[in-house]
Amino acid sequence: MLIDTHCHLDAPDFDADREAVWQASLQAGLRAVVIPGVTAETFQPIMRWCAEHPQAVFALGWHPLFVDQAPQTALQDLQQTIEQVLAGPQAHQLVAIGEIGLDFYITRDNEAHQVAMLEGQLQLAKRYQLPVILHVRSSIDTILKYLRKHDIHQGVAHAFNGSRQQADAMAAQGLKMGFGGAMTWPRALRIRKLAAELPLEHIVLETDAPDIQPIWIGHQGRNSPDQLKRIAEEMASIRRIEISQLIEMTGKNSLQVFPKLAHLCT
Repeated sequence: MLIDTHCHLDAPDFDADREAVWQASLQAGLRAVVIPGVTAETFQPIMRWCAEHPQAVFALGWHPLFVDQAPQTALQDLQQTIEQVLAGPQAHQLVAIGEIGLDFYITRDNEAHQVAMLEGQLQLAKRYQLPVILHVRSSIDTILKYLRKHDIHQGVAHAFNGSRQQADAMAAQGLKMGFGGAMTWPRALRIRKLAAELPLEHIVLETDAPDIQPIWIGHQGRNSPDQLKRIAEEMASIRRIEISQLIEMTGKNSLQVFPKLAHLCT
C-alpha cells in the first residue's frame, strides 16, 4: 500500500534513466504512483507512459505557475481531453484533476487569472466526479474559499505547509494533506509538528520528485519515487509508530482519495 500520490516522473530530469528509476521504485515497494499534468503539453507524454506502466496513473490539469501560458481555449481543451480519456481504454488511469491551485508565493500580479483557471478546473472536477490535486503555496485560505464555493470534498492539498488550523479546515472539507521530503529537514519545525500531530487519517505520502528533496539527498540532488519508503520511515519515527502501520493507513487514505487505485493495491 505504499503509494506516491504526487510525482512528476515525466520531468526532463528523468529523461536519461526514467525506466531504471521506475524499476528501482517498484523494487523499493511502490505499489502506485500518481503523475499530475502541469500544462497541456505534458498530458500526452504522461498518458503514453502510463499506458505502458499499469502501476502509474495520471491527473490532468493546469498548474498555477503556468496559467499565463494557457491559451484562451485551455479549459475547453482540457474538458475535451478528459472526455476523450474517460471514453477510452485509459479511463481507469485518470484519477484526478491536477495539478491545479493557486501560488501567491511567486506573484499575485496574475491572481485573477489564477483564480479563473482554478474555478474552471474545479467545475470540471465536479462535473466528472474526479478528486483534485491542489497546489496551495501561500494560498490555502483562498483555495478553501473556492473549494467550499464549488462543493469540492475529495482531493489532496499537495506539499501542505500551512497551520494546524488550516489543516483542520482542509480536513473538514474532506481533503487529505500530502507530506514528503520537506518534513525530513530538522529545521522544518512546523511541518514536522504537523506530521507528528495531525490525525493520521488526514495524511497521504508523496515525493514531488524530482523536487522537494529529503535531507539525505540535499537541495541540489534529484529526488525520485524510490525514496518514498525512506520518507515513510521518517514520518513513522516522528509519530513514534511502526512503519507498517504508517504505510497501511496512508495507503488506505490514498485509496479514499483516488478510488481508481483500488485494483493496484489488492
